[in-house]
Amino acid sequence: MDNITGLNILLVDDEPHILRSLSRALRSEQYHIHTADGGPAALEILANESIDVVVSDKNMPEMTGNELLAIIAEQYPDTIRIMLTAFTEQAALIDAINQGKVWGYMQKPWDNDNLRITIEQALQTKMLIAERNMLRASLKRYKREHRSQFQRFIGSSLAMQVVYKCIDKAAPSRANVFITGPSGTGKELAAEAIHNLSPRHNKDLICINCAAIPSELMESEIFGHVKGAFSGATNNRDGAATLADGGTLFLDEIGEMDMALQAKILRFIQTGTFQRVGSGKVETVDVRFVCATNRNPLEAIEQQLLREDLFYRLNVIAIDMPALCDRDQDPLQIALFYLNKFSEIENKLFVGFSKRAEQLILNYAWPGNVRQLENLIHSAVVMSDGPMVSEETLMQQLHLKPNEDLFRAKTVASAKNTLPTKTTDTALNGNESPMINNIVPLSEVERIAIEQALLVCEDNVVKAAGLLEVSPSTLYRKIQKWEPSP
Repeated sequence: MDNITGLNILLVDDEPHILRSLSRALRSEQYHIHTADGGPAALEILANESIDVVVSDKNMPEMTGNELLAIIAEQYPDTIRIMLTAFTEQAALIDAINQGKVWGYMQKPWDNDNLRITIEQALQTKMLIAERNMLRASLKRYKREHRSQFQRFIGSSLAMQVVYKCIDKAAPSRANVFITGPSGTGKELAAEAIHNLSPRHNKDLICINCAAIPSELMESEIFGHVKGAFSGATNNRDGAATLADGGTLFLDEIGEMDMALQAKILRFIQTGTFQRVGSGKVETVDVRFVCATNRNPLEAIEQQLLREDLFYRLNVIAIDMPALCDRDQDPLQIALFYLNKFSEIENKLFVGFSKRAEQLILNYAWPGNVRQLENLIHSAVVMSDGPMVSEETLMQQLHLKPNEDLFRAKTVASAKNTLPTKTTDTALNGNESPMINNIVPLSEVERIAIEQALLVCEDNVVKAAGLLEVSPSTLYRKIQKWEPSP
C-alpha cells in the first residue's frame, strides 16, 4: 500500500520527557505531531484538529488514559486509539484495552522501531476504515441513483441509466429533443417521460406518426384546416399544433415526412406561428418539439430524406435509445414484467421461465427490440399452459432451429444498431456531429463502472479492484475524489 505521510498523530502523556522522546522517534516519518500533557488538553486539540491516531499514557492525573480513550471512542470513533502503559500483567492489560476501547497497546519502555511500525499499522487501519465508510456512502448513493424502473421504462442496465439521466436533465428545459434508435426501443416512451417530467405536464402531449399518415393529409393533421379547404373538409378542424399549445408535440419518424412540409415545420419551429390549410390567418402557439427517427440522421440528410437545417433546429438535445441486445440483463427483467402482465390478462398461472429459457432471452438478438419481446411473451402465455415458460416454447414462437448460434446473431445485431462513428460522419458543412450531446464524459463512465463493480462485489474493495484490474489504493483515491469537501 502507498506510503502514508502528512497524517495527524496526537501524543498524550503527563511527563514532558516522554512526549519529547515519542516526538523524536516519529519526527522522521513526516507525520504532523501534536502533544498534550493530559486528557483535557488532548480533548481540546481533538475539537480543533482532525486526528488520525492517539497514543495515550494509561496513568495520568485529572483523567486516566482509559477515561480519555473511552471519550475519544464515543466522540471520534474513526480515530485509532493506542494505549501506552507500564503494566505487564495480562489481566490489567485486557482491562485497560476493554475500558479504553483501544486498537492496541505498547509497553514502556518502548522500542522506537516497534513504535514506528505500530503507528504505521494503525494509520493503515485508519485508511481502511475511511475507505470502508466512503465506499458505504458511495454504495448508498449508487443504489439511490441506480434505477430499475423509470417512468414507463423497465431496465437497470448501464445503457438505460444513461438514457434516464439524459431525460432527467432534458425534461425541465425548453430545449427541443431529437431521439434516435432502432424501431421498438421505446422512443415514444422517452418522449412521454420528457413531457411528464417537464413543467408542461399539465398540458397535452400530442403524438404524430409521420410514417402512418399519407403525405397529402399530413399538413392538415399537423396544422389543421378550415371548412372548404379541400374536398371532404366539411368543418374547421384543429391540428396537432393547436392541440399541443402549452404542451409537447412529438413527431415520430420525422424522416418519413415530405421535404416540402419539413420546410413549413422548420418555419413553425423558428417562429411559433403557422397557418391552417386553406386559411390566411397566422396563429401563434407555444409548443415544445420532441422528434424521433429510426434512421441514422446523417444518412437521412445525405439521402435528402431529412432537411439538414430542420435537423439542427430540432437536435438541441440528443438521446439515443439502445437496442435491447445492448442492455445486459434488461431483456429478462422486461420479459418477467410482461409475463406477469399477460398472465393476468389471459387468466393463466405462470411463475417464471426455465433456466434455458432465461438464457435464450438474454442471448437472443431481438431485432424487433422491446416490441418483439412483448409480443413473444404474450404469444408464449397464450400458446402454453405453464407454470414455467420453456425454451422450446420460445424457440417455436421465434422460429429458431436447435443449436442456432444466438451469441453470433446478437453480436451482428448489436453491430447493425451502432451508428457510424467515422470521422467523415462527424461534420456536415462545418457543424459538429449531432451525437455530440449524447457523449458521456469518461469520468462518468469510469465512476459507473466502479460503482457497478462495488455492487457486484458487495462492497469488497479488493475484489472490485481485481475485477477492474487496478490496485485497491487507486480505487480508494478515485472514490475519495467523489466525496464533497467538508
